[in-house]
Amino acid sequence: MGSTSDKVSGMANKAAGNIKQAAGKATGSREMQAKGKMQEIKGEAQQAKGKAKDAVKKLVDKA
Repeated sequence: MGSTSDKVSGMANKAAGNIKQAAGKATGSREMQAKGKMQEIKGEAQQAKGKAKDAVKKLVDKA
């Protein structure tokens, strides 16, 4: 996966995770809240991976 696709996938997972958390809070489902939080964290990690790829590419391009 490229850096852009990692960042886009990360944003999508963060958004879906936030929606699941809100739905879990609305319905009182702690399980859904936990799954939403896990998905949000996964999204944050994907975004960080994409940003790291960008940083490495910039360093390589400078060399």
